[in-house]
Amino acid sequence: MKILLRSRLVVAAAVLATLGAITIACTDFLNQAPQGTVEITSLETKAGVEGMLVAAYRSLDCSSSSGAWGCAASNWVWGSVTSGDAYKGSNLGDQQPINDVESFYWSVGSADGYLNQKWSQVYEGVARANATLRLLAAVQAKLPNEIDSASAASIRGEALFLRAHYHFEAYRMWGHIPYYFENDTTPVVQGGFRKPNDLTLPAVVNLIIADLNSAIALLPATPRDADKGRATSWAARAYKGRVQVYGAALTPALWDSALVTLRAVQASGIYGLETSFDKVWTARSAFRNGKETILAFQASVKDGDPNGANSNFGERLNFPHEGSHFGCCGFHQPSFNLVNFFQVDAVGLPIAIASNAWNNPTPDTNFAAGNFRPVDPRVDWTVGRDNVPYKDWTVHNRSWIRDASYSGPYSPKKNVHERSSGGENNVGWQNTQLNDVPMHLYRYADALLLLAEAEVEVGSLANALAIVNQIRARAGATAQGCGLPGADTVETNKYPTCLTDTSIAAMAVPLKVASATLDTLTTPWAAYRVGLYPAFASQAYAREAVHIERRLELAMEGQHFFDLRRWGGADTVIANYRSKETSRIPYIAAAATFTLPKYLLFPIPSTQIDLSATGGTPALCQNPGWGGVTTCP
Repeated sequence: MKILLRSRLVVAAAVLATLGAITIACTDFLNQAPQGTVEITSLETKAGVEGMLVAAYRSLDCSSSSGAWGCAASNWVWGSVTSGDAYKGSNLGDQQPINDVESFYWSVGSADGYLNQKWSQVYEGVARANATLRLLAAVQAKLPNEIDSASAASIRGEALFLRAHYHFEAYRMWGHIPYYFENDTTPVVQGGFRKPNDLTLPAVVNLIIADLNSAIALLPATPRDADKGRATSWAARAYKGRVQVYGAALTPALWDSALVTLRAVQASGIYGLETSFDKVWTARSAFRNGKETILAFQASVKDGDPNGANSNFGERLNFPHEGSHFGCCGFHQPSFNLVNFFQVDAVGLPIAIASNAWNNPTPDTNFAAGNFRPVDPRVDWTVGRDNVPYKDWTVHNRSWIRDASYSGPYSPKKNVHERSSGGENNVGWQNTQLNDVPMHLYRYADALLLLAEAEVEVGSLANALAIVNQIRARAGATAQGCGLPGADTVETNKYPTCLTDTSIAAMAVPLKVASATLDTLTTPWAAYRVGLYPAFASQAYAREAVHIERRLELAMEGQHFFDLRRWGGADTVIANYRSKETSRIPYIAAAATFTLPKYLLFPIPSTQIDLSATGGTPALCQNPGWGGVTTCP
């Protein structure tokens, strides 16, 4: 097998620096703030094209060297903190912009700056993808034998796939966006093109789908050169289904199209669920880029970069604080609301499917080890809870929390590497926070649940039931185990059985259909239970079950807020969240009122509107409710 694509991130910088190719006012291409466009001059070789393409992949995560959490690959600021999955975390004084985002003060200067980071990141990705397409065409015209036809087709397909992804990211954020092609000749200004965002929302969706259709036709079925991480025709098909589901919120006919696309992906057998949940979010090399990965940011460690810039920089704040191995910084803390959502009833189904009692536990305090209310085992692969083993880093401890009175007692877990994985970097500030856990931007469980949504909307409830139960069956495959490679006195003094049982993943959770007697896997720290749905009695019940399953499965992955907005009723969900959460996290009471349609879309960054102006008239309109010279229709 050839070297993985993730290992080429640092190589791309060397290629670009050596050959010289782009006109931007900086010397370190991959680690500078996005600039909006690149001009191709002399990279007219195969190596230059490949380097430019890898640079386009690099924009999947922040490519700035500091203070760029708004462009993290996982969208934790935009998809988790805004949704009720997580609090900003840390303490009152740190990273005020994220507090403003969480509190829905999106038009204030600090939040506007974070929005500008995200805009700059996605359009830097678009610019790099388009630069790859232009450079490829130039090389083919100048040196016809430089790149073989199969490689050229795949390079073009990969660039189109990435262009579609970056525009989709922009669409999920802002809706009304400009769509850029490689042959655009609109005058360039600092920070971006002067191109209006006057497309209708369905028109944007259609352009994304058109790029993906082109990518499907050009890409091979397996990764080019066996480089795991590269886009394939099946990745493009799966992504097309995702875009169609999002588009169905405005154009219901797309449900039928999504059904065809995602059923084909399912039937292909190209992708599959990992056998257990601990193999999904991990730095263990045996499970890197497994059968569940559709698109991930391929972080890299120990690759020669002296600052660890190719590691998961966008996630580096999201580790337990002092007292833990990681030492900093306590952001992206799971909410009480989220942890309580994992509670199950007597037959192992989510309590949330039948009532709101899940969010009114007694007592309403830290849900830590020793509280044996039955829970879905995914909670302890997602959230660090006190005295529950934290992967294989000993038990989670309250002292690891920077300020529990501010943002609660829980820590994020999915983005954290295992001690035994070797996935931690050895350079850079606080290298213990820098790892190579692949950041899943789109995985097969996500695609399956989007297919389940489509099945529900067209009335195929039995198909949706089978998908949801497949996801739930995998959830019961393993629960968090002791997880230490050797005796740890802190953990073993608390749980003596961990002296001899050192696996990260414990035994399977007993699994039965909901109508049967259900056993519980009781560990020294938790009671785990998972049940399967016996049937979906109605379309409304099925829809709710799928929505619940998406939150459980994709919690803390930066997806939930975007789901809430496309499902409708986000204002009610967030109002209910705030009414309860203010008694737990007092600062939430000061949040702005979330109203629709204003909060359906983020405000377009004021910097970008200003930069788009010609003669004082901006080319970019502002989304409704956020003010500005021109309001988008």
